[in-house]
Amino acid sequence: MSNPFENFTPDFCTSGTFMRLPSERENPKVAILGMPFDTAASYRAGARFGPQAIRQGSLTLSSENDWLKVSPFEDTRAIDIGDLPVITQNIHKSYDIMEKAMLELMKENIIPIGLGGDHSITLASLRAAAKVHGPVALLQFDSHTDTWDTYMDEKYWHGSPFIRAYEEGLVQPDKVVQIGMRGWDIDSSLELGYNVVTQDELFTRGIDDVVQQVKEIIGDTPCFLTFDIDFVDPAYAPGTGTPEVGGFSSHEALKMVRSLTDMNFIGFDLVEVLPSFDPTQITALLAATIVHNFGSLAAVQVNQEKVK
Repeated sequence: MSNPFENFTPDFCTSGTFMRLPSERENPKVAILGMPFDTAASYRAGARFGPQAIRQGSLTLSSENDWLKVSPFEDTRAIDIGDLPVITQNIHKSYDIMEKAMLELMKENIIPIGLGGDHSITLASLRAAAKVHGPVALLQFDSHTDTWDTYMDEKYWHGSPFIRAYEEGLVQPDKVVQIGMRGWDIDSSLELGYNVVTQDELFTRGIDDVVQQVKEIIGDTPCFLTFDIDFVDPAYAPGTGTPEVGGFSSHEALKMVRSLTDMNFIGFDLVEVLPSFDPTQITALLAATIVHNFGSLAAVQVNQEKVK
């Protein structure tokens, strides 16, 4: 009788990568990379340790996605290229480092999944995306719009990436959808022409109706998906920089992400995980599971392209 543990690796053993992925592989379609910049945060800092916490949280995840019927990181031949050497004292040099890495991947038709880091990192990814695809669509899960102009006279911080993206022409405003807002900065997004779905509207309308609206607005436009973990209620994700109560459960968040098939995603990121504020590690586990579903959405796209 064969030994089921012959090629077994204990869950607590790790290579240091997401789900023990290799760092190199022939013809990868997905690449995970850490973007551990967190000195644009206005309240709690510590998201620089988010990438390693998310990787640690990935160790017990399944290689399959039973909802989407894919093997996300095998179907996409995914790799994990490690963390980018950001410069914590200089956001603009860090932007250059992150943009260059994202641009190299996107030019090779590799879908990047960034592990933050605070939400300022997404601006670098959008700069790269716009150089490859032109102005892109943006789908943002968050409790804050992050379209504040300045904070203490600073224009570049984790509350302003999406007003800067508008100013730089990186996104198509009518194809920007921000979901889950329960902060106090909604008007600033509406003035930019963005589509905003508040937490109360999502609760009232339901997930299926809002997802259908997202697909109608964005269509097949190349789309970057950014997910701030504070979209989820701090009861389920306490380890974050600017928690907002009254949010969504982990089940609801995962259901929404899994529903986003038949779109044209060209990149993803998961931001604002602060492991030092969550000794239970449930925030990192949820973040890793969301990243797993990002990989699954990419796998659905890759598999659909194979049969065309």
